[in-house]
Amino acid sequence: MRLRIKAARIGTAVAITASGLALTATGASAQVRYLDPHASTSSRVADLLKRMTTEEKVGQLAQPAVVNMQGDCQWSGGALVESCMQHVLGDLKVGSVLSGGGETPVNNTPKDWADMVNAVQKYAIGHSRLHIPIVYGVDAVHGHNNVLGATKFPQQIGVGATWDPQLSEAMGESTARAVKATGPQWDFAPVQDISRDTRWGRYYETYSEDPYLAGELGAANVKGLEKSGQVSATVKHFAGYSAPFNGHDRTESHIDPRYLQDTFLPSYKAAVDAGADTVMVNSGSINGIPAHASHYLLTDLLRRQWGFKGVVVSDWNDVDALRTSYHLTDTYAGAVAIAVNAGVDMGMLPPGEVDGFVQGLLEDVKTGKVSKRRLDEAVSRILTLKFKLGLFEHPYVDASKANAAVLGADKDLAVKAATESQTLLKNDGNVLPLSTGIGKVVVTGPSADSIPNQNGGWTIQWQGIPTGVNDPGVTIYQGIKNVVGDHAKLVPNADDAVDQTKSADAAIVVVGDKPGAEGVNDQELPELSADQQNLVDRLQATGKPVIVVVVADRPLVLGNAADAKQLLMSWLPGSEGGTAVANVLFGKANPSGRLPVSWPKTTGDEPMFYQQLGGTNSGTSSGYDPLFAFGAGLSYTTYAVQGVSVSGGSTVKVSVKVANTGSRDGDFVVPVFAQLPVGQILTPPNRLAAFTRVPLKAGQSTTVSLSFPRSRLAVTQGDINGSGTRAVLPGQYKIVAGDKSADLTVN
Repeated sequence: MRLRIKAARIGTAVAITASGLALTATGASAQVRYLDPHASTSSRVADLLKRMTTEEKVGQLAQPAVVNMQGDCQWSGGALVESCMQHVLGDLKVGSVLSGGGETPVNNTPKDWADMVNAVQKYAIGHSRLHIPIVYGVDAVHGHNNVLGATKFPQQIGVGATWDPQLSEAMGESTARAVKATGPQWDFAPVQDISRDTRWGRYYETYSEDPYLAGELGAANVKGLEKSGQVSATVKHFAGYSAPFNGHDRTESHIDPRYLQDTFLPSYKAAVDAGADTVMVNSGSINGIPAHASHYLLTDLLRRQWGFKGVVVSDWNDVDALRTSYHLTDTYAGAVAIAVNAGVDMGMLPPGEVDGFVQGLLEDVKTGKVSKRRLDEAVSRILTLKFKLGLFEHPYVDASKANAAVLGADKDLAVKAATESQTLLKNDGNVLPLSTGIGKVVVTGPSADSIPNQNGGWTIQWQGIPTGVNDPGVTIYQGIKNVVGDHAKLVPNADDAVDQTKSADAAIVVVGDKPGAEGVNDQELPELSADQQNLVDRLQATGKPVIVVVVADRPLVLGNAADAKQLLMSWLPGSEGGTAVANVLFGKANPSGRLPVSWPKTTGDEPMFYQQLGGTNSGTSSGYDPLFAFGAGLSYTTYAVQGVSVSGGSTVKVSVKVANTGSRDGDFVVPVFAQLPVGQILTPPNRLAAFTRVPLKAGQSTTVSLSFPRSRLAVTQGDINGSGTRAVLPGQYKIVAGDKSADLTVN
């Protein structure tokens, strides 16, 4: 069936078909260039832009949540309601829609997602005078995590522990396939903020405390997400979002110019340079200026210095926050003008905000507070994104194929990712790996048999899988049982677990924290709970081998449990995490994860990161004094760096001879650090300059070649105000891998 609508101002008929918009008049492409798929994107954008009214242009800048059109058209969710669709899509002419965390169709299946997105798209096109499609966004941050039955990958902090950009890219490709199959074309991922403070509730959404490692993993994920050309990635949250002054989400940050430029910005720039189509703005303020109001950040830096051409979108309701929270203005129109003039191209809007945003922007354009030129600039970027994604030709997906494309897809990749993320931190006496022929093994702890805990927040709903909702996956207990059968005994009760361990060959206790997200998940004391510390102590008192597995969204201060003899950090390993953990514990896989962050000893050690600068300080833990340092991680074999050599000018070339000196095959993560022992500006004692993963057979040695631009060693020159340009300081650098180093002279 096709719906024909007369396009009064175009002078030709346009058909809306199952596949998209079609020209129905001979030679129409010459008359209606924006509908000609063979025309250049720039000419199509220009042609469409000149046909649009101010109201149609303003609507393009609005991105309401789908709940604005469901149920009570506020927050209830439910079935789509035509009257609300008419208001949002027809009257307000919005250009985009999103599903935030938990904003799903009535039945949360891939097919129902596709049907819902198709219905919204069809209504938008059919009620648009110029038949302009919407672009639909979703937070698919560890796989298509909103959808029941979709495979959930490890959260980003676990991906950081893999040190594997190729894996990150593959996960991006997989996520894009699942997202596209269900209708959306815009993924609000990856998070390019760097880890800083474990009190912050979004810590697990970052890749690493190191800007280069985070940048490489995020850039790879962007490439994977956008490889098909059907899904756009988002670099978020630009910039400095992860360094709240008091450790609480969306609070002020104080980041001096040198720290901002040398430490925070590189991870975002790497993802922008990888071709990300969109950027999302930091919800907080930096040095007294809300990021959404910063012309320097969003225009001078992002556009003019970095050359970004894509769409800048606000985070949730952050445009109006300039009025309600930051009090930069006392009107909604004033808030819209500040944000749009700073460089925001689209506002993300919850219920109750859509009319205010649209009416405010219309008022701004009418009064000249937002120029028509700036409006056209934003609309052009949004339209360019839609043409790039092929939405004018193919606005719909085949809902009948969605379930097959999403349900249980790429489980092997999820197992691989979770396995590579497993980070072995202690293995006293080489108790691990356990024998698959083991006798009785007690499995206990609050996360031993919990899919919600191992998935974490942003899974099905914003704060994680709700109570009573079953999402498929392999728990850690199930994974262990799959390896050793009935020898694995799940014992949830702590007293019973201690008693049964006395007659067991070993106990595996899975501890950690519960799912959560954003401010709700902030923790002033990010530590393992007292009852879990006590459980570890009581189990160890039995004298039997006790393997502590931590399933958590951040490195928790372990307290008494820090004396565990065997300690495995599993992060938030996703739906297939149980298989990965079991494979590592029983030697089917050799652990290769390395900490992408520093693990603090006490809750007072915040923020903590390995690049903190030295000073004249003294006293316990006043310097870099982690429980486990950045890059820490053990294996079931042993490795050695046997030599390092360095050469090159603008590109530094590093050769590292490595060897597997043990008896098991494994992957060796090789970080290469740069040190400047003497320099005119303080630089971190170590800076990650390059890294690689090397698969090595038992007894094998090889030489790996790495390279990096010398500019990676640049720092911001000048005095305290950081007024100088970034440059590589002259001096004698040391390039370090393992316990070997080579000198690099920079004149």
